[in-house]
Formats: sequence, C-alpha cells, structure tokens
Amino acid sequence: MDGLSEPLTQDTRALLRRLVFEHAWHERRRAYPPVLHVGVPGAGVASLALGSTGPGPCDQGLRTDVVAAMRLRAGPAPEQLVWLTRSGGLELQDVDSEWLAAARAAYAEAQAPLAFVVVNRRGWRDPRTGLARTWARVRAGRPG
Repeated sequence: MDGLSEPLTQDTRALLRRLVFEHAWHERRRAYPPVLHVGVPGAGVASLALGSTGPGPCDQGLRTDVVAAMRLRAGPAPEQLVWLTRSGGLELQDVDSEWLAAARAAYAEAQAPLAFVVVNRRGWRDPRTGLARTWARVRAGRPG
C-alpha cells in the first residue's frame, strides 16, 4: 500500500506528533505560506518556504528536481519524511497534490520509500490514505 496505514509503530506515531508540536510552537500566525520539509525532525532537515504568492515552482519537473535536491541535502536516512506545513484544514488542497506528485517522482527515481504528510497546527494527514491525527490543543512548551 502506498502511504501510511494503521497500525503505526510507536516511533512513527511519536515522530508525527513531534512534527505537529514543533510546527505549532514555531508558527504562531493564523495564516502563513506553506513550507516543504524533507528529512528527519531533530536531525538533518531541508526546508523550502513556498511563498505567499503561490505554491512555488509551477512546472512538475522543476518541483520534482527541488524535492530530489532537498532529499540529498537532508542527508541519508531510511526513516526520512516529507512534510508540508501550511495553514487551513487538513483536507486535500492543490498545493498538497502538486508537492505529493513531485515527492513521489523524486523518491521513485531514488528507489526510496516515501512517507508524505500534510501538517497544520492541530494535526497531520497522509493525503494518499486519508490516515490522520488531530489534537484539540497542542500543549505549549519548548520542543526538545
């Protein structure tokens, strides 16, 4: 199956929770531009702000090249994630689809498994399977 599915391992569950927690801690605004991240939280991560004027590169090939370069920049790690942080709800948006397609192509070319999620200040969602987790309130405190 392509994408995350239950049962998630305890490590995967903790890693996804960490993505939400760190995003909520660092992003205090209600509306903000999307940011693409590749890597392992707490280790090597490459990030790209996609800007407030649009989803970033408009060409699918260019988006794929961007993800491939970010993957290499983040460093080798078998548990590498790709996540898109953005404002709004977790339902599928155009920006999610565009960057998911780019990530699929880049990771297929590298023959590497892809874990892709969309993250907002309240939760995460895998747009391929619909698996998601949300919290009513993400507890304040400095991420460790």
